[in-house]
Amino acid sequence: MRTRGTLRLATRGSTLARRQAGIVTQALEDRRYEAELVTVETTGDQIRDELIHRLGKTGAFVRELDERVLEGDLDAAIHSMKDMPTEQPEQLVTAAIPERGPPGDALLTPDGSTLEELPAGATVGTSSLRRRAQLLSERPDLEVEPLRGNVDTRLEKLLAPALQDEHQKRTEADKERKGNAGDEDFEPAFDHTVDEWFDDLSELERQALGREVETEYDAIVLAQSGLERSGLARSVDYQELPTSTFVPAPGQGALAVTATDGETARDIQSAIDHPRSRVETTVERTILAELGGGCIAPVGIYAVVQGEYVHATVSVFDRDGEESVTGSRDLPVETHAEAAREFARDLADRGAAELIEGARRETDGDDADDGNDGDDGIISEEDKPEGK
Repeated sequence: MRTRGTLRLATRGSTLARRQAGIVTQALEDRRYEAELVTVETTGDQIRDELIHRLGKTGAFVRELDERVLEGDLDAAIHSMKDMPTEQPEQLVTAAIPERGPPGDALLTPDGSTLEELPAGATVGTSSLRRRAQLLSERPDLEVEPLRGNVDTRLEKLLAPALQDEHQKRTEADKERKGNAGDEDFEPAFDHTVDEWFDDLSELERQALGREVETEYDAIVLAQSGLERSGLARSVDYQELPTSTFVPAPGQGALAVTATDGETARDIQSAIDHPRSRVETTVERTILAELGGGCIAPVGIYAVVQGEYVHATVSVFDRDGEESVTGSRDLPVETHAEAAREFARDLADRGAAELIEGARRETDGDDADDGNDGDDGIISEEDKPEGK
């Protein structure tokens, strides 16, 4: 429904979700549409400290938003595409896919180290099954530990140990400085007092300083698009992980606007849809749907339009990154959906189906323990996008 000519758009309430929704509303306003954001709390927001791969099905951050659209309360909903199930209600369409942001993953460390420079046995934080498998495939020696929270929280957890250690050293140095106040030959360990040092910290660093540390991470992995859209990319050192080996989650970096099939959906599409991003994400999601492993297996799928073809890269792993089926193929743009299905069937025959079935059995085993299923991400305010 339209309300006084204004498009009412559903969004999650996290800071990142609202920033992403702001990208959509700004694009609509640039095309002279009026848009209003309406915050809807989702199951994913309510269950904050569980892994999505123990919730059950893809869509923990999606279903309630779409329900409000189907009920006619709101005109459309804004999603991080990688959160969306590959199957949608018949009445619902993806009205628009705005131009995609950075699709890849980023490795963040307190000191700017690369993945190759991390010490043996380093602890890396991620709650994504895909990222875990890819990390272990590249560096089997790493310890990959769960990482929960929104982007700010995850960065604080990464930065906290080093900042707290430095704070302790500076506090002790201040005491020593005061104890030697009359000694002209005394040389303090630091040029600035602990208070002066604290005043120079960013807000993120100040929050990290007060955070209780449960796990000391040497590095964490986030979706680059989420990092940039959160406004925190300049606050930390990070390395872009190559999409050739760290193949992103299907749809990572892309936003999607869903609406009921009709005039409103057509208006939104004509205003802000980005055809190239639509083709690329359609290929990725078609392959995912055909493989059938989206919520239970570590699957990376990345497509890029290159002239008359769409170059698609797929990697399917077991959960520990020890076995994999990978492949790339140039798919004709004109028949990209059918070509994507054929590519997926070939990958399944090469062993991808067996790996996904193995992941499904492991998920069933998890079910026996705690009654929950699998997905590639976390339940809480996300790095998502992306990031799964």
